[in-house]
Amino acid sequence: MTLDDLLAREAIRDTLAKYNTSGDRSRAEDYAACFTTDGIIESTDRSGSAGIHFEGRAAILAWQTAWKNAPKGADDGQVKRKAQFVRHNLTTSKIDLTGPDTADVRTYWMVITDIGPDHSGVYVDKFRKEDGQWLIAHRQVRTDWFAPNSHFGGGGS
Repeated sequence: MTLDDLLAREAIRDTLAKYNTSGDRSRAEDYAACFTTDGIIESTDRSGSAGIHFEGRAAILAWQTAWKNAPKGADDGQVKRKAQFVRHNLTTSKIDLTGPDTADVRTYWMVITDIGPDHSGVYVDKFRKEDGQWLIAHRQVRTDWFAPNSHFGGGGS
């Protein structure tokens, strides 16, 4: 492993952390900035049922802005915001550099809300270096488990 490989891996880990802390703190602009300009985020649950799908940083920003501005307790089918607080926790992260500017990343996550453990799953990512930054080009959020009283109930996080 080279020094460049180590620096790339650390930059990817930093983006993973920024994504989660920005989402948890409702910082829509910082959240969207974790994606390439043409980045995609989509989700499925364990059964393969589709959840969210947004293409492009602008669409991701619009979605996160709607989340940020939704009153707590909202559930209009597009934006669910029942939790009083949300904390994403990352666990195992496997980073495979596939080229000088690309990487495949698989990261396990779990979410704690005011009910306690709420839901968990895996991020399956394609990262790409854009303008000198390692960013998410494609994120597949798969939710493997929901608490019976989950605030999110289905889709992705």
